[in-house]
Amino acid sequence: MTSLDDVLRLVLIDSVSRNESALADHVEGLLRAASHLEVVRIGDNVIARTTGPLAQRVLIAGHLDTVPGDASAAVIDGDVLLGLGACDMKGSLAIMLELALEKPHWFAETTWVFYAREEIARSESGLLEIAAARPELLAADVALLGEPTNGAVEAGCQGTLRVEIVLRGARAHTARPFTGRNAIHRLAGLLAAVADYVPRATTCEGVDYLEQLQAVGVSGGVSGNVVPDEARLTLNHRFAPDRTGDQAADWLRTFLGDFLETDDEFNVVDVAPSAPPALGHPELARLVALTGRPAVGKVGWTDVATLHSFGVAATNFGAGDPLLAHRRDERLRAEELLTTATVLRDWLTATVSTK
Repeated sequence: MTSLDDVLRLVLIDSVSRNESALADHVEGLLRAASHLEVVRIGDNVIARTTGPLAQRVLIAGHLDTVPGDASAAVIDGDVLLGLGACDMKGSLAIMLELALEKPHWFAETTWVFYAREEIARSESGLLEIAAARPELLAADVALLGEPTNGAVEAGCQGTLRVEIVLRGARAHTARPFTGRNAIHRLAGLLAAVADYVPRATTCEGVDYLEQLQAVGVSGGVSGNVVPDEARLTLNHRFAPDRTGDQAADWLRTFLGDFLETDDEFNVVDVAPSAPPALGHPELARLVALTGRPAVGKVGWTDVATLHSFGVAATNFGAGDPLLAHRRDERLRAEELLTTATVLRDWLTATVSTK
């Protein structure tokens, strides 16, 4: 069974986004030693597949990269691994490698996807690189994404919308501000509305989601003696799976309507789609039952949305506490690793069906 030592070996291989080559080499080397796997390398993405007679195909994916940090500082302290990427998501990668290397006796053919550049702009995602080069490698009936979920199924995911608001004013000398209009001052009412926003709660397919709206950037000003004629505000909106990106943008535009004038701008600069829970799929429902815990809505965006866009029913399930992801004290407990590995193995070893 996968151990913290197995995870530590992966953690100690630095793999900050765009620097995944060494870890991809390591993963590829292990997988190519397994005669039952067909292994394909596309850039720094490694895909391993079984090609037997089973009627269904399961895809299990995990990203190789981490956020910036010092991988060499990782250490095991008792039953806890402390280190960059321990829960996000090298614990899940270690489990994936162990199960991929076993002579399979699973209920379906399996595709194991170890992909690059998840922690940066979606446009750089290794999943999209694979889809562009060999889309058939991502075909599956159902998929799991090994993001940390603390032993539960975290279903679907929120979409994310980034909008830049430009408010206009009129320049003037700061000694005579009454001859102009201060664009930065205009931000006051808009920011107050955002700060007072009450998150929208909604239920999708029996799973609860809570939307969020935050100001994440602000800029403006010309000179220390000039009334500014322009102010920019960047907002991030996390929206539930019952809304598309366009619908979320329309809602936000309406929400801010009292503060926007004809010459102002509302620019969508980035959007990533949400994904539904998909727990109506029998294999995902079976996974929820095996955890012994109710499914919860994924807080944040994950590549479950990307897999959904490919037509694959998918959910998040992996080792570690998602609240520890990207923190300086990121860690993984041995119990969390064991629990996730046991559930995943039990799920894969269901009764098989053949063509």
